[in-house]
Amino acid sequence: MNKAIISFVISTFIGFGLGYLVFGVIMGDSDKQPQVAQTEETSKSENQNKEAEKETAAVDANNILNSKGCLGCHAVDSLGLEGGATGPDLSKAFTDVEGKHGKSIDDFLKEPTSAVMSSVIGGNPLTDEERTQVLDMLKQASEK
Repeated sequence: MNKAIISFVISTFIGFGLGYLVFGVIMGDSDKQPQVAQTEETSKSENQNKEAEKETAAVDANNILNSKGCLGCHAVDSLGLEGGATGPDLSKAFTDVEGKHGKSIDDFLKEPTSAVMSSVIGGNPLTDEERTQVLDMLKQASEK
């Protein structure tokens, strides 16, 4: 029994350590950020403008969500962002977190109540600006 517990604890630390290394250190240091192609056409139809705005929103979301490692475990289908399947899709997180965790999404991002997110965010906390960017993206995702 003791060997099983010790093996579990060691495996957990190794898993979180590798996760931190891959998503926090390697992916977080990337200076490359996706760019939206710009065109010089002056007479775009209204639909083309909406598509460009949607694409820009997805790129902005990808920047903060990818740089903080969120897309390693989560996807945001409503913004067209593919990610990991380990965590739930974040498309409705802006409205659903309070019901699931008993606190607003803003408070949850400051102090998560789930064990996994506590260790993830605790090891790499969001600044106020980053939290605002994430909240803006999750609000956009919930409105689509």
